[in-house]
Amino acid sequence: MKNLIKLGFAALLSLNFITSNAQNKSSNKENSLLWEVSGNGLSKPSYITGTFHILCSKDFEIKPKVLKALESSESLVMEINYTDPAEMMSLQKMFKTDKKISDQLSREEAKELNTVLANYGTDLKSIDSSSPQALYALLSTKAIPCPQTEVKLYEMELLQKAMKDKKSIKGLEKVEDQMKSINEAYNLKSIIAQLKMDKEYQILFRQMIEAFKNENVQSLYSLFKDERFMNAQQEKAMLTNRNQNWVKVMPDMMKKESSFFAVGGSHLMGENGIIPLLQAKGYTVKPVSSL
Repeated sequence: MKNLIKLGFAALLSLNFITSNAQNKSSNKENSLLWEVSGNGLSKPSYITGTFHILCSKDFEIKPKVLKALESSESLVMEINYTDPAEMMSLQKMFKTDKKISDQLSREEAKELNTVLANYGTDLKSIDSSSPQALYALLSTKAIPCPQTEVKLYEMELLQKAMKDKKSIKGLEKVEDQMKSINEAYNLKSIIAQLKMDKEYQILFRQMIEAFKNENVQSLYSLFKDERFMNAQQEKAMLTNRNQNWVKVMPDMMKKESSFFAVGGSHLMGENGIIPLLQAKGYTVKPVSSL
């Protein structure tokens, strides 16, 4: 379990910002990060909760209604199944590369990156054999306003609860699928450009935390619209395409058993968010204020 948490932490660090900054246009005025899915032939309701992958202990809370929804469900479905050994092996490969970062840059670009990395407490020589995703993880690490020893992983807390209650654990996609999406959205130079915006990310992170804690989805999603952090191509690769793929597999899961879906909050809303996509399929999807 300890190795599982370590791998999960590494993966979520790299994906925290990549999957949480999007241009969403939601007209729904309900403030809730927990939604109930019913109708369309389902014998039991399922639930969807938006998560904030990484939080400091002082900001961390899983609301009682979320825990109750998980308890009433038969399975926990995350973006990736962290209990699958094959997926864990893929996660380990996620941060390794055969091509050095310095070999992909000009001498001037490498020198500039080395200067940028000093702000993150490292240098190019130390991380030269790392993948771009590992490089991106530096940004997430610095933006978190507390030491790593005080960090809580939302999905990992849900996972431990579900495993204790002996629920089935599933994933909406494979690590390879996720990596393909990341590679389509972000190349090395775009990640370096993001690294240069470290202080802006720190400000954004604090604003997002407050919105999440208050379940203020309108404020949360307005923060996601900032084009400094995600352009249309990146949104398509990281959100739209993945949401559409997930909504293809969710119906069979919900039909088989009551499922509790835990995904990054940015995947819920917007024109191509999970909630409107499920509603378009004929499901009744409504916000949950209490259980």
